[in-house]
Amino acid sequence: MKPDPQARAAARPGARPALALLLGINLFCYLDRYILASIIPAIKTDFLRGDPNANGKAGLLTTAFMVSYMLTAPLFGWMADRFSRWMIIGLSVALWSLASGATGLAGSFGILLATRIFLGIGEAGYGPAAPTIISDFYPVARRGQVLAWFFMAIPVGSALGYAFGGWMNGLLGWRWAFFLVTPPGLLLALLCFFMREPRLAGQPSDGRAKASWDDYKGLLRIPSLITNIGAQTALTFAIGGLSVWAPTYIHEGRGQPLGQTDLIFGGILVVAGFVSTLFGGWLGDALRRRMPGSYFIVSGAGMLLGFPATIAMLYTPFPAAWGFVFLAIFFLFMNTGPSNTALANVTPPAMRATAFAMNILVIHLFGDALSPPLIGWIKDHGSWNAAFLAVSTVMLVAGIVWLTSWRAMVRDTEAVERAECKSSASEG
Repeated sequence: MKPDPQARAAARPGARPALALLLGINLFCYLDRYILASIIPAIKTDFLRGDPNANGKAGLLTTAFMVSYMLTAPLFGWMADRFSRWMIIGLSVALWSLASGATGLAGSFGILLATRIFLGIGEAGYGPAAPTIISDFYPVARRGQVLAWFFMAIPVGSALGYAFGGWMNGLLGWRWAFFLVTPPGLLLALLCFFMREPRLAGQPSDGRAKASWDDYKGLLRIPSLITNIGAQTALTFAIGGLSVWAPTYIHEGRGQPLGQTDLIFGGILVVAGFVSTLFGGWLGDALRRRMPGSYFIVSGAGMLLGFPATIAMLYTPFPAAWGFVFLAIFFLFMNTGPSNTALANVTPPAMRATAFAMNILVIHLFGDALSPPLIGWIKDHGSWNAAFLAVSTVMLVAGIVWLTSWRAMVRDTEAVERAECKSSASEG
């Protein structure tokens, strides 16, 4: 019996509530993460005053988060392929919310490092599981747009973190920014324990066939998965470092007031990132029938357009430079939905969480775990423009990798779809 095309195009029951909850959690995920970026000058004043390597050390706060995040993500990805993902997400959100509250209590730079480590562990439990739940709820034909809504929380949540952190720092002090995000985070964590897995009845155990060790090794033999991770690594290296230091660069390097910078940069990030993420997801899905490699093509084109916009921002006086900030953010976020949709589409469902976890490990190990302290180090020994220029050039690598590997993505997607159709037909 052939699978019903209408059934395959429909979302499973409970898809919208799950997407809404995961979107809310993702907003707080990035809000919590980027509060720090908005108050780095205040952190340096309180804990690193007079230190000649203050910028390099401040960059380590992001590295501490990223190292714990990427090293524990594979473990949580393996668990998410076997146990209740909602349980894992609920416990993880509770952990990172408590870690954010503890950041506000830090009395030394060492304690700050420790709280960022626990924030990373909490987000590592959430990161691999959440997009796989959405992928299980929605079919391939709609997955790009839906995942774009989910990943829209990256620019919007990050912008809220910049704006909220800067606003609270000026109003009550930077510690209150961390205190106030803790209660809503715990509430979102609690809601997870009332959600059900989107796994079909009749499947083994919890609904997902367990993958073997050979299956996991097979992930390394999916060409487009490897090239996608490589391109996302190059992107993460560039955008991760720039996003951490952008407010400080605009304030210290270009002479703009810090509070005003946080608000304007946050506002641009919300608008440009929101529109671009949804546009990229829509465009990838819309072009898919006529252009099967659309997810990689849209991602690569965004990178090649984002690079010159970033360079123009460095050499354009403010306030005109804000226009190039907008364009850079718009083009750089076009890939978010398409590249993650491609990652889900080329991976068998039983190993999707592990694939996302592997992606998290690699892109952060070789990406934004390195670039924030590198930018700080170059600035300590050179200039802001030299630091931003060195990191920005890696955008070109991401664009070229995506544009030259779209054919492999098409073949790998078709292979997974054939396997799923065969499995559905045998069950029918």
